[in-house]
Amino acid sequence: MNSPHLTRRLLVPALSVLALVATTSGLASGAPRQPERVSAAATTFSDEFDGPAGSAVDGSKWQIETGDNVDNHERQYYTSGNNNAALDGQGHLVITARKENPSNYQCWYGTCEYTSARLNTSGKFTQTYGHVEARMKIPRGQGMWPAFWMLGDDIGQVGWPNSGEIDIMENVGFEPSTVHGTLHGPGYSGSGGIGAGYTLPDGQAFADDFHTFAIDWAPDSITWSVDGNVYQHRTPADTNGNAWAFNKPFFLILNLAVGGYWPGDPDGNTAFPSELVVDHVRVTTSDSAPPA
Repeated sequence: MNSPHLTRRLLVPALSVLALVATTSGLASGAPRQPERVSAAATTFSDEFDGPAGSAVDGSKWQIETGDNVDNHERQYYTSGNNNAALDGQGHLVITARKENPSNYQCWYGTCEYTSARLNTSGKFTQTYGHVEARMKIPRGQGMWPAFWMLGDDIGQVGWPNSGEIDIMENVGFEPSTVHGTLHGPGYSGSGGIGAGYTLPDGQAFADDFHTFAIDWAPDSITWSVDGNVYQHRTPADTNGNAWAFNKPFFLILNLAVGGYWPGDPDGNTAFPSELVVDHVRVTTSDSAPPA
């Protein structure tokens, strides 16, 4: 989720896509490519979201951001604690967007219309290379914008997009059958991000069931998959001579945005509350790609 500016009142920048290249695939022609899974994999990060219903996420793994996102013209205010991000007691994290403003939250456009949540692992977990995945059921509805993504840990020093951004999964509500994976870096950011879309067959919607969204990340390559089906493979050759910003530590982000330049605003058919349900987040690595 990318934007060229830091967002006020957020612990880290709320970066988001103004538009994405919605190509059907970034793969070369020929036989389907399989995920480039690392050998001798070891788990370096895992959250199965086990715990009592209503409890907050594990603070040793996640921090919760608060505030709005002026740069993308989103409509939500991200709240703290378990107000909009809580365990359901059945092994899931539920990030809930509500049409409400219980505390007179103020957004870029005035009084906020919605609340939601955004979590990240900055300062708690980073990694260079490996397999990164989340199993999730995304919400449906015009204006909804769930995302699972990563930012370079040096963003505070070099800024965005020099930090690099890896969007593992983004969905906008007007495309219920399609998700997007995108890279952003110096010279290929915002609407110039390098990406592709993956569309379910036969008109299925991602909101109907859980799906696993993943990348397999190696030195000088990143491969995207949905439920094990590879749909995009990128290397430095894809950056048109610009710097490849992905050979360094990154941290994880989960969020559910409402409205913004890319998804547009909710309409009268958008149901609230709206939920992004996360079954697990897992990261593995190998002896050849140790955690940063």
